[in-house]
Amino acid sequence: MTALVVEALHVAKGRRLPMRPVETVEIETQRGIVGDRYHGSKHRQVSVQSLDDLLVAADLFGSPIPADLTRRNITIKGGSVPREPGSVIRIGDVVLEVVRVAAPCKLLDDTIGAGAQGALRHRGGSICRVLEGGQVAVGDEVSLEPPGTPRSSG
Repeated sequence: MTALVVEALHVAKGRRLPMRPVETVEIETQRGIVGDRYHGSKHRQVSVQSLDDLLVAADLFGSPIPADLTRRNITIKGGSVPREPGSVIRIGDVVLEVVRVAAPCKLLDDTIGAGAQGALRHRGGSICRVLEGGQVAVGDEVSLEPPGTPRSSG
Protein backbone atom coordinates (compact mmCIF):
# COMPACT_ATOMS: atom_id res chain seq x y z
CA MET A 1 0.00 0.00 0.00
CA THR A 2 1.31 3.43 -0.93
CA ALA A 3 1.93 5.78 1.97
CA LEU A 4 -0.11 8.97 2.07
CA VAL A 5 2.06 12.07 2.16
CA VAL A 6 1.66 15.84 2.07
CA GLU A 7 2.28 16.83 -1.55
CA ALA A 8 1.72 20.60 -1.26
CA LEU A 9 0.74 23.35 1.19
CA HIS A 10 -0.98 26.61 0.19
CA VAL A 11 -2.10 29.66 2.15
CA ALA A 12 -3.67 33.02 1.32
CA LYS A 13 -3.75 36.03 3.63
CA GLY A 14 -7.13 37.17 2.28
CA ARG A 15 -10.18 35.71 0.56
CA ARG A 16 -9.47 37.11 -2.88
CA LEU A 17 -5.68 36.94 -2.73
CA PRO A 18 -3.85 34.18 -4.65
CA MET A 19 -2.82 31.05 -2.81
CA ARG A 20 0.92 30.84 -2.32
CA PRO A 21 2.90 27.63 -1.88
CA VAL A 22 4.82 27.12 1.37
CA GLU A 23 7.04 24.30 2.64
CA THR A 24 5.70 24.29 6.22
CA VAL A 25 2.71 25.63 8.13
CA GLU A 26 1.97 26.10 11.81
CA ILE A 27 -1.51 24.86 12.68
CA GLU A 28 -3.13 25.99 15.93
CA THR A 29 -5.67 23.91 17.84
CA GLN A 30 -9.24 25.10 17.18
CA ARG A 31 -7.89 28.02 15.07
CA GLY A 32 -6.34 26.73 11.84
CA ILE A 33 -3.26 27.66 9.84
CA VAL A 34 -1.35 30.68 11.09
CA GLY A 35 -1.28 33.30 8.32
CA ASP A 36 -4.21 31.85 6.34
CA ARG A 37 -7.46 33.67 5.63
CA TYR A 38 -9.54 31.16 7.64
CA HIS A 39 -7.31 31.25 10.75
CA GLY A 40 -9.62 31.71 13.73
CA SER A 41 -12.85 30.63 12.02
CA LYS A 42 -15.12 28.28 13.94
CA HIS A 43 -15.41 25.32 11.56
CA ARG A 44 -13.57 26.06 8.29
CA GLN A 45 -10.07 25.96 9.72
CA VAL A 46 -8.16 23.78 7.22
CA SER A 47 -9.08 22.39 3.80
CA VAL A 48 -7.56 19.15 2.49
CA GLN A 49 -7.66 17.72 -1.03
CA SER A 50 -6.16 14.73 -2.84
CA LEU A 51 -3.71 15.00 -5.73
CA ASP A 52 -5.01 11.62 -6.93
CA ASP A 53 -8.54 13.06 -7.15
CA LEU A 54 -7.21 16.21 -8.88
CA LEU A 55 -5.61 14.00 -11.54
CA VAL A 56 -8.95 12.21 -12.14
CA ALA A 57 -10.69 15.61 -12.33
CA ALA A 58 -8.04 16.87 -14.77
CA ASP A 59 -8.63 13.84 -16.98
CA LEU A 60 -12.39 14.57 -17.00
CA PHE A 61 -11.72 18.28 -17.53
CA GLY A 62 -9.22 17.64 -20.32
CA SER A 63 -6.53 19.90 -18.88
CA PRO A 64 -4.37 20.09 -15.72
CA ILE A 65 -5.98 21.50 -12.59
CA PRO A 66 -3.31 23.27 -10.50
CA ALA A 67 -3.63 22.51 -6.77
CA ASP A 68 -3.37 26.20 -5.81
CA LEU A 69 -6.30 27.23 -8.00
CA THR A 70 -8.70 24.97 -6.07
CA ARG A 71 -7.94 27.15 -3.01
CA ARG A 72 -7.35 24.21 -0.65
CA ASN A 73 -4.64 24.35 2.03
CA ILE A 74 -3.24 20.83 2.12
CA THR A 75 -2.86 18.51 -0.87
CA ILE A 76 -2.10 14.87 -0.07
CA LYS A 77 -0.81 12.19 -2.43
CA GLY A 78 -1.45 8.45 -2.33
CA GLY A 79 -5.21 8.23 -1.80
CA SER A 80 -8.47 10.09 -1.36
CA VAL A 81 -9.42 12.46 1.46
CA PRO A 82 -12.20 11.18 3.72
CA ARG A 83 -15.52 12.96 3.16
CA GLU A 84 -17.54 11.65 6.09
CA PRO A 85 -17.91 14.08 9.03
CA GLY A 86 -16.03 12.82 12.07
CA SER A 87 -13.28 11.16 10.01
CA VAL A 88 -9.80 11.99 11.27
CA ILE A 89 -6.73 13.03 9.28
CA ARG A 90 -3.42 12.80 11.18
CA ILE A 91 -0.26 14.52 9.97
CA GLY A 92 2.47 14.10 12.55
CA ASP A 93 1.17 15.66 15.78
CA VAL A 94 -1.63 17.46 13.94
CA VAL A 95 -5.11 15.96 14.19
CA LEU A 96 -7.81 17.25 11.83
CA GLU A 97 -11.48 16.26 12.00
CA VAL A 98 -13.57 16.34 8.83
CA VAL A 99 -16.51 18.72 9.28
CA ARG A 100 -17.95 18.60 5.76
CA VAL A 101 -17.22 18.10 2.09
CA ALA A 102 -15.48 21.02 0.37
CA ALA A 103 -17.86 21.59 -2.52
CA PRO A 104 -16.21 23.24 -5.51
CA CYS A 105 -17.68 26.66 -6.29
CA LYS A 106 -18.65 28.07 -9.66
CA LEU A 107 -15.73 30.52 -9.52
CA LEU A 108 -13.48 27.61 -10.50
CA ASP A 109 -14.97 27.81 -13.99
CA ASP A 110 -13.72 31.42 -14.13
CA THR A 111 -10.23 30.77 -12.72
CA ILE A 112 -9.46 27.32 -14.18
CA GLY A 113 -11.85 27.09 -17.12
CA ALA A 114 -15.42 26.17 -18.05
CA GLY A 115 -16.24 22.71 -16.70
CA ALA A 116 -13.71 22.73 -13.83
CA GLN A 117 -16.43 22.90 -11.16
CA GLY A 118 -18.17 19.85 -12.62
CA ALA A 119 -14.93 17.88 -12.95
CA LEU A 120 -14.12 18.60 -9.29
CA ARG A 121 -17.58 17.62 -7.99
CA HIS A 122 -17.08 14.78 -5.48
CA ARG A 123 -13.31 15.42 -5.72
CA GLY A 124 -13.03 18.79 -3.96
CA GLY A 125 -11.66 17.49 -0.67
CA SER A 126 -12.89 18.19 2.84
CA ILE A 127 -13.14 21.04 5.31
CA CYS A 128 -11.64 20.24 8.71
CA ARG A 129 -11.35 21.66 12.19
CA VAL A 130 -8.16 21.32 14.18
CA LEU A 131 -8.34 19.01 17.21
CA GLU A 132 -4.58 19.08 17.88
CA GLY A 133 -2.15 21.59 16.40
CA GLY A 134 1.48 21.47 15.40
CA GLN A 135 3.68 21.91 12.37
CA VAL A 136 3.06 20.28 8.96
CA ALA A 137 5.63 20.12 6.16
CA VAL A 138 5.60 18.95 2.56
CA GLY A 139 6.57 15.26 2.60
CA ASP A 140 5.03 14.49 6.02
CA GLU A 141 3.17 11.17 6.28
CA VAL A 142 -0.61 11.23 6.57
CA SER A 143 -2.89 8.66 8.20
CA LEU A 144 -6.67 8.45 7.94
CA GLU A 145 -9.16 7.15 10.50
CA PRO A 146 -12.89 6.58 10.08
CA PRO A 147 -15.40 8.30 12.38
CA GLY A 148 -15.57 6.82 15.87
CA THR A 149 -11.95 5.65 16.01
CA PRO A 150 -10.70 6.14 19.59
CA ARG A 151 -8.01 8.81 19.82
CA SER A 152 -4.83 8.07 21.71
CA SER A 153 -3.45 10.94 23.71
CA GLY A 154 -0.06 11.55 22.10
